[in-house]
Amino acid sequence: MNEFIIVFRECLEACLIVGIIYSFLSRSNLTEAINKLWLGVGASVAASVGVAFFVVYLKSIAGDTRYEKLFEALFMYAAAALIWYVVFWLSKHVSDRKDLESKTETALKMSSWGVFWVVFFSILREGFETVVMLLAQDRGDGFSITGFVLGAALAIYIGYLIVILGKRINLRPFFKGTTLLLVFLASGMIAYGTHEGEEYLEKSGYIQKENIARPWDILKPTEEKPEEGILYKYDEAKNVYYHPLHDKGYVGEFAKGFFGYNSNPNYVELAAWLLSLIFGINLWRRFYS
Repeated sequence: MNEFIIVFRECLEACLIVGIIYSFLSRSNLTEAINKLWLGVGASVAASVGVAFFVVYLKSIAGDTRYEKLFEALFMYAAAALIWYVVFWLSKHVSDRKDLESKTETALKMSSWGVFWVVFFSILREGFETVVMLLAQDRGDGFSITGFVLGAALAIYIGYLIVILGKRINLRPFFKGTTLLLVFLASGMIAYGTHEGEEYLEKSGYIQKENIARPWDILKPTEEKPEEGILYKYDEAKNVYYHPLHDKGYVGEFAKGFFGYNSNPNYVELAAWLLSLIFGINLWRRFYS
């Protein structure tokens, strides 16, 4: 079950990004950019396999996960920045067909490389995070290949449905809604990356967890099984139950992966999320007001 949840969540975010961007490009006949998109998919999948071996090797020699946290934070920031670039490049050019037709072929090819990089880093980040989470939840009781495959298959199918939907409806309303979704995804990456940066500093001994100021710290884990325990997630290693809305609970875990939700953020993390969201929404409003 854990393999299914982890792989589904991580693959779904990558499939949403690829599906939305592909819908925009195909509706606007941007063949060169579409080629770059699929090139980015192939390159990132291959790179993810290499990253998986690297993470396992790094963990074996380092004995801890601090470098994983640092790399994940960097991937988060890079992916968020590239999503902003590509989303708003597409917003400008796909929404204005006359402007697109006036562009030279050379300029279009240069811009299309942004599509490659956003897809590459988005999928690579998800691949990296999938490996880290699968290693973290390994309790020595075996690995569910079925859960892994079903999680990936369901996420890919949802991405496929987004492509089909994008071909059947009016482009601009679809583009407006899905672009706003990507704005929230990018802000979530910034918040999540900041959180991983905190964990890196903590594991490296630069800061102490108990000294970090937090605006709130709710839904703390409990060792006693609640009466409504069927909705709680049980961690055997720590012998605690997580509330569904805790960032390690069933609902909160998805919200954290997609939107950077955290049940106990620090002030820097909260500020980074708010500022990046304000920045993204202001850019979004410039194109759709």
